[in-house]
Amino acid sequence: MKLGITIGMIRGARPQLEMDLVLEAERLGFDAIWCGESYGTDAVTPIAWVLARTTRIKAGTGIMQMPARTPTCAAMTAMTLQALSGNRFLCGIGPSGPQVVEGWHGQPNGKPLGRTREYVEIIRAILAREKPLEHEGEHYQIPYKGPGATGLGKPLRSIIHGDPALPIYTASITPGGMRLSGEIADGNLPIFMSPEGADAVVGPTLEGMAKAGRTLAGYDIAPYTKIRLGDDLQACRDAVKPELALYIGGMGARGKNFYNDYCKRLGYPDAAVKIQDAFLDGRKAEAAAAVPDKLVDEIALVGPADRIRGRLQDWKAVAKEGKVGTVVLTGATIEALRVAAEAVL
Repeated sequence: MKLGITIGMIRGARPQLEMDLVLEAERLGFDAIWCGESYGTDAVTPIAWVLARTTRIKAGTGIMQMPARTPTCAAMTAMTLQALSGNRFLCGIGPSGPQVVEGWHGQPNGKPLGRTREYVEIIRAILAREKPLEHEGEHYQIPYKGPGATGLGKPLRSIIHGDPALPIYTASITPGGMRLSGEIADGNLPIFMSPEGADAVVGPTLEGMAKAGRTLAGYDIAPYTKIRLGDDLQACRDAVKPELALYIGGMGARGKNFYNDYCKRLGYPDAAVKIQDAFLDGRKAEAAAAVPDKLVDEIALVGPADRIRGRLQDWKAVAKEGKVGTVVLTGATIEALRVAAEAVL
């Protein structure tokens, strides 16, 4: 089993990159750094910075929002970072949610799964470089021939030669998204997961793989896993609950929250409803308090060092079954990185 970490860029109005964590993770032998984007800093710039400051560790976008970039732009970014980093770039892409898609990027949410399929097809075609790029789909038409077209567009082939082996990840937690990832991607970055509930991710992934004649071999299920190190177990649990409440309760409208639906599938339907009701009513502290300790214990690494080391053994057991490839630590401190490395690497 491999270890990764996420790095955050949110520090009020003035973002700062956590390079001390990055350099320590590389020293300890971690496999990859991941950085996402919402509606502030982007994902690509921090990852480019990380790749420039390191020599061994991989770095990936977790995720680049598809509505913000054409698939050809994403491919150009990926090939450039491949070339400059010695193929250490990992390409994570995804549709984001409708609130960001429509409310920030000003794009229709449309059909996220269909858009993802076409997006990955186009990136792979550009990397393969077998012929000039042409794509006729519901979401993308290359060359463009629609309203306003000049008629001057022609199929083009990338000037530079990218590596077709570029790993492409999605960040999927819906059953359909996980099936699609298993069919077309090289890995998935589920927002949270538990060793006991691994089949909630693995099952749909395998369904998609069956459609494409694939297996889990070489596919990286890399769940984001919150870590909070400390002697007071309950305080550590309580420290991660507000963020869980934000996702389960507030990341989407009532009836249109993928994280809330996922929480229900993990076995917490009543808690999911209670968290969402409180959060959407503005009672955020109550929403956080409604996050069950048991859920935190399943999907996060919390408490004293020995407890976290023991819990990582549960993850390693699942990894031996091929159900997880990388555990991506979120919210880690340098001390937490060292504890995890001692247990796994």
